[in-house]
Amino acid sequence: MSAGWVAAAVRARALVGRCPGPAATREIARGPTLDDALRVLASTPYARSARTAVDLPGAQRAVAATVLWQLRVLAGWLPPGGARLLVPLAAGFEIANVVSRLTAPDGDAARAPEPYRLGALETAWRSLERHTGTPTELRAALVASPWGDPGGDTPWALVTGMRMAAARRTDTAVPDARRWARARAVLLLARERFVHGRSLPEPVRRDAARLLGPRAPDAASYEEFRDCLPSSARWVLAEVGEPGGLWRAEARWWRTVGAEGEALLRQGRDGPGVVVGAVAVLSVDAWRVRAALASAARGDRAREAFDALV
Repeated sequence: MSAGWVAAAVRARALVGRCPGPAATREIARGPTLDDALRVLASTPYARSARTAVDLPGAQRAVAATVLWQLRVLAGWLPPGGARLLVPLAAGFEIANVVSRLTAPDGDAARAPEPYRLGALETAWRSLERHTGTPTELRAALVASPWGDPGGDTPWALVTGMRMAAARRTDTAVPDARRWARARAVLLLARERFVHGRSLPEPVRRDAARLLGPRAPDAASYEEFRDCLPSSARWVLAEVGEPGGLWRAEARWWRTVGAEGEALLRQGRDGPGVVVGAVAVLSVDAWRVRAALASAARGDRAREAFDALV
């Protein structure tokens, strides 16, 4: 393995070593108020969140921005071309930028939150940012980019297409994250089909068939859908017998990504697997912290939900 990958692996482990972890996150969740939780957060790598946040959405967004900064730092340590490994894994930030534009008050993009700046980790954000005047323009920009055609120009179709495309791109470009990408596609498909009762745009259907097999996108019931999934993806729905339990499957996905990311970090050989493992652990840590902040802000019942989730 090249010296560049060895240096990147060392940096990756150092970033992960600063994570609060489950125990400290529970302390954040036990804060009687959001202000108390932010004071605990001030001693963690998310300290900037504690300094700048004025409400729960702002604090949660600042936590996410911290993770993106960590990924950009990590990308800077990778050997030439190595940052391409992280681009699909950072796709959620680009999707969040699009969601913010589509849901801006009165459709005014200028009133959307400041977008996440992805630098070398962007897929096509600078182009999308220039073409987000209308959903039709945004769809055209997606078609001309690695995201591809979402299959429609409604906000739902645009975002759903990007989310399934992110799973497809991760499956193709990041072998160590393939299992997570396919399970993520399961959750997206199950929620759209069997919770919201929506038909999939054709490009989304094609991506889902590629990831999960030809029967999955057209399954007539949740039970049939679950039964026809490949073993590489079916695990995420274990013990979830009905669509109303998908929140448990979502939590299972995060816990599994965290555990498998830690296993990649422990592997003996430094290389891309260690970097992917670090991205997984950093992302899961931020997910826990965001949930802990919500728990502190919303009181005792939310703390019970936090314990069940995490």
